[in-house]
Amino acid sequence: MNSQLRRAVSAALLGSVALGALVGCGGDSKGGADSKTVTLVTHDSFAASKAVLKEFTKETGYKVRVQAGGDAGAAVNQAILSKGHPQGDVFFGVDNTLLSRALDNDLFTPYTAKGLDKVPAALQLDRAEHRVTPVDFGDICVNYDRKYFADKKLAPPRTLEDLTEPAYKNLLVTENAATSSPGLGFLLATAARYGDDGWKGYWKKLRANGVEVVDGWEQAYYDRFSGSTGGGKGDRPLVVSYASSPPAEVADAKTKPAKAPTGVATGTCFRQVEFAGLLNGAGNTKGGKALLDFLLSKRFQEDVPLNMYVNPAREDAELPELFTRYGTRIADSATLAPQKIAKNREPWVKTWSSLVL
Repeated sequence: MNSQLRRAVSAALLGSVALGALVGCGGDSKGGADSKTVTLVTHDSFAASKAVLKEFTKETGYKVRVQAGGDAGAAVNQAILSKGHPQGDVFFGVDNTLLSRALDNDLFTPYTAKGLDKVPAALQLDRAEHRVTPVDFGDICVNYDRKYFADKKLAPPRTLEDLTEPAYKNLLVTENAATSSPGLGFLLATAARYGDDGWKGYWKKLRANGVEVVDGWEQAYYDRFSGSTGGGKGDRPLVVSYASSPPAEVADAKTKPAKAPTGVATGTCFRQVEFAGLLNGAGNTKGGKALLDFLLSKRFQEDVPLNMYVNPAREDAELPELFTRYGTRIADSATLAPQKIAKNREPWVKTWSSLVL
């Protein structure tokens, strides 16, 4: 699989979604309002093309300094600890599983970024105040090994309910919801589908059907999943991963196949939306606003898929051929209100652990 996706996903612990070629990194934000440096605070999985960031500098005069702070959960925690005296000007990487915590802690100054009218309303989870700007989205979904199911003459599962059927016994591997972002997303998908109480009964059925749980995505995908080109030695033809995993499987292939070796069970997905916001107390507010505008520009948005293997938030951003040819657009991915996630996340994970582990 493409190394960029591997690096991005394997960094996912407790809410993360690799630091690519950037103009600069590290250090606190020292500049004032007239500074020609704007500091982007983010997680280790952020990546952008050098050429794109140079365009931002050419257009605005601002250089981007990137301050990376571990996975998304750790980065949000650090931003909360330093609120009022932030390490930078803009924060990128808070997703819908962490959004309520960030907003409740008053991390961001409202700002309506240019181009927001091109972003679907469903992604604008703070439409009333515009404290955060949607930048990208992705879907956590069960992936399947096409060769396995073709050889067995067995139709791959399409829905969460399918996974509990006897035909798929001992075929699924997922990640620990307490330690892995995809694992948590899959738990949230079941809570969205079956409700506050129904998801527990679903997991009991899934456990009875032989689901395997491992610590993280890399172990699940490369060690236990049978369909990965980067591993493929496991005996589980179903794995919780991302809708963007199939394009990543063929990204480095010299001769592109007709189909990716893996497919997506489209009725098993949970949507993650990533946001950026202007930090309260930012030293360079003007530069921060310019950077938010740029993150939502078509140029940056069209750079997102092949760097972070997620979808651009803008509806009019063109996807690369790798995504249009091998990717799957999820029309009805499960969602939950950020407030509901914030309220229930810890008790749900605790209950899930006792049921499954």
